[in-house]
Amino acid sequence: MAIDKSWEKIFKDYGIHKHDFNKEPFYITATQIKRACQDFKETGEKEVRILCKQDQREDRPKVFIENNLFLLPVVNKKYVIIKGEGYVDIPEVKKSEEVYTSKLKFHLDTSLIGNSEMQHLDFAYASSLIRTFMKDNSLVLTIRGRKYTPQFSFKVGKHTIEVRSVQTEVDAGFEGEKQVVPVEAKNSNAKNTIIRQLYYPFKQWQAHTDKKVVTLFFAKTGDGYSIWHFRFKDIEDYNSIELVRAGKFVIRSL
Repeated sequence: MAIDKSWEKIFKDYGIHKHDFNKEPFYITATQIKRACQDFKETGEKEVRILCKQDQREDRPKVFIENNLFLLPVVNKKYVIIKGEGYVDIPEVKKSEEVYTSKLKFHLDTSLIGNSEMQHLDFAYASSLIRTFMKDNSLVLTIRGRKYTPQFSFKVGKHTIEVRSVQTEVDAGFEGEKQVVPVEAKNSNAKNTIIRQLYYPFKQWQAHTDKKVVTLFFAKTGDGYSIWHFRFKDIEDYNSIELVRAGKFVIRSL
């Protein structure tokens, strides 16, 4: 991958190969990344946003994979490289596909145009599939797009990570009488995802409400939709994520 040689250069320039990750994580800024990669010609080899986008295990550069490392943003234009498991598997839903009848009294023509994550999630919500899965008819759409986190901390192994004003983005978030439900959506079969995409919104909205915060992972799978409900056994532990339940659905209109 293009990012492999870029990160090799970054590691060499800042002596990261010699860093003891068992003792502490390594912090690096966007400015340092730019400086190390300034002589590369291709955008994918020097653009910080691209170099730091490692949403699945296989997206990581070779030097990260070989050393069991992953990357997290901790403040605007600053990152931390941590040793450990940064990702969670998205298991295949083994149960049979359930035919779900839309609660709408009419057919949606516009939902068939395009193939975006947000579009599929909007259709599932409009059909009341999200409400039905969560057993909560009070859920309404209240969260969308980019927002900045408040300050919070958490553990990765024995290390404490401090986060402040990191930009997060959820594909949709729903609030009901007793719970808030941020959703990370994909329009393809993802085998794994970086825990950050579920954990940061969880911590973010937990700071803004006394209601229970529930995290969902949603995906367009074939002709239907799959939903996974994850939770954190220890809300201060990044790696305490576990699957609660999952379902696979085909939506039929009336």
